[in-house]
Amino acid sequence: MTKRRCMTRIFANATHQFARACQVREIQSECQRMKTIITALDFSDASEAVLGSAIALAKSQQATLHIVHVLEPEPSYTAYGMTPEEFPAIQIFQQESQKRAEAKLNHAVAVAQEQLSDVRAELMIGSPLHAIIEYVQKTSADLVVLGTHGHGAVAALLIGSVAEGLVRKAVCPTLVIPCKS
Repeated sequence: MTKRRCMTRIFANATHQFARACQVREIQSECQRMKTIITALDFSDASEAVLGSAIALAKSQQATLHIVHVLEPEPSYTAYGMTPEEFPAIQIFQQESQKRAEAKLNHAVAVAQEQLSDVRAELMIGSPLHAIIEYVQKTSADLVVLGTHGHGAVAALLIGSVAEGLVRKAVCPTLVIPCKS
C-alpha cells in the first residue's frame, strides 16, 4: 500500500470516528446537527480523500451534500486587442474544460449517491474562492470540506490558495484535507 493510500485511510478512519462521535447521545447535544455540507473538488489527487470525508460526514449527520467545482473564466480578449472570433482556440479550450469538469462532477455525484440520498452538484465559472464563498452563503452551509495541494508558503503567496482563503473568509467551519504525497 502506498504512503498516500495509507494516509488517506488513516484520515478516512479519523473522519469516520469523528462523525460517529457526533451520533453519541451525550455528545449529540453539544454537536449541532449539520444540514448542508459542501465539498469543493478540484479533481486533483486529493479529491478522492476529500469526497470520501465529505460523504462520511454527510452520512453521519444525515445532511445534504453539495459537490461543487469552479472553472476559471476564459481570459478577456480585449486585454490582447482581439475578439473571440480572432482567437477561437480559447473558446474551444473552455468548452472542452467544461465538458470534462461536468463528466468528473457527474462521476463524483454517482459515487456519493451510492451512500447518500440527497446529493446535489454545481459547476460554476469564476474565481474559485469567491464562487465557493457565494455558494456557501446562498445555501447557508454548515460545513465546507476541501483539499489542499500542500505547495508551501511561497507558492501560496505567488498563486494564492483557495483553502487558505476559505479558512480566512468563510462564514462557516471549513475542513481542509491535506494532500499527502
